[in-house]
Amino acid sequence: MNQAYRAFFGFEREPFLSDPGLGDILETEDIKAVCARFDYAVRLGAIALLTGEIGSGKSTALRYAANRLHPSEYRTVLITATSGSILEMYRMLLSQLGLETSSSSRAFLLGRIRHEVHSLVCEKKMKVVLVVDEASLLRLEVFQEIHTLCQFELDSKPWLPIILAGQSHLIDKLMYPGSRPLASRIVARSHLEGADRKQMDVYLAHHQKLAGVKRDLFEEAAVTAIYQGSAGLFRKANHLARGSLIAAAQNRCTMVSAEHVRSASTEVF
Repeated sequence: MNQAYRAFFGFEREPFLSDPGLGDILETEDIKAVCARFDYAVRLGAIALLTGEIGSGKSTALRYAANRLHPSEYRTVLITATSGSILEMYRMLLSQLGLETSSSSRAFLLGRIRHEVHSLVCEKKMKVVLVVDEASLLRLEVFQEIHTLCQFELDSKPWLPIILAGQSHLIDKLMYPGSRPLASRIVARSHLEGADRKQMDVYLAHHQKLAGVKRDLFEEAAVTAIYQGSAGLFRKANHLARGSLIAAAQNRCTMVSAEHVRSASTEVF
């Protein structure tokens, strides 16, 4: 799309980015709640669960919570899950730890992971945290084995806390009998839903300010249209807000109306 709307409205940078810098993330009450549960699980060496619908801000909340851990004290290992086997997950984890991953032996790969975690904790005095985004993609047979990653010295040492994040049906997978050893280790759960109308107003104002515009560019009816059209989900709200700004600029309108939002809605899913 033509970027002339940025000059028209006086934006200093692209507004409503989906990957804001850590300092630009709006610290909502939901994010504070995620951080509290994240910290609790890390402190106990247990497992925390974060669920939410597509576009609700799970990955942003995870990034915000994880980056509060000081790198001199914590080794945060972030992997994005796939629908592959447990071997694939072990290899992704080893790759993030900077280790060779060519073996096809589950026992060998698991042993290497445990050895590296033991080394980091006991020799380098680091705390290791495993964050698994998109965990709802994992196969049921993978859920049956993940808990073994946490077992050190006959399960007496909580050296590898795990944060699992995914869509709401992640909970359904954890209800299967084979997943119970993993589910029994969960000590905290967060669920992200769509923002309410007031929160959407704050969110839009925050991102306009980040882009260098001090006045509100959205009419009340436009904010309501974005809220309703996005169901309060920030990812779709970003698309609608940016698209409606483009539509308004094309019409030489200095304020975004509900009609501009409706025009933007024809371009997104």
